[in-house]
Amino acid sequence: MSEQTPEQNLLTEDVRELLRLITQTDITELSLERGDAKIHVKRTPYAVAAPVVVTSGVAATPVAANVAETPAAPIGQPITSPMVGTFYASPSPKDPPYVKVGDEVHPGDVVGIVEAMKMMNEIESEIHGRVAAIHVENNQPVEYGQVLISIVPLD
Repeated sequence: MSEQTPEQNLLTEDVRELLRLITQTDITELSLERGDAKIHVKRTPYAVAAPVVVTSGVAATPVAANVAETPAAPIGQPITSPMVGTFYASPSPKDPPYVKVGDEVHPGDVVGIVEAMKMMNEIESEIHGRVAAIHVENNQPVEYGQVLISIVPLD
């Protein structure tokens, strides 16, 4: 059995590591050279729509200055995104969502998909419980560690 050259090693292990780094960080471009082997990986950033301002004829009610705005804490155990990508609630646009609020889930049940670099990554429940909240919309860009779904344990 012959030993792999540095160039062959680059094309196996390092490519996987480069792809992992670029999908799990905010790095958008990366180049690596080892011997005669060269690789250049570039990720195009997701387009984010500009916020839409909606005005109505009703005047806004002032909020008390001493009220601190904090996001509501997730109820139950959160399921977070393992990577930056796009969340999909169903396997295809015509299919029903994997889960809805109130559904019972078991360990290994698919609760959504995060697409990253044209790869569909199934997001699974790790516990037996009931879906308490779905924090993201279908086809929404998500960040690494962002809470996708909250599950209240049943066991």
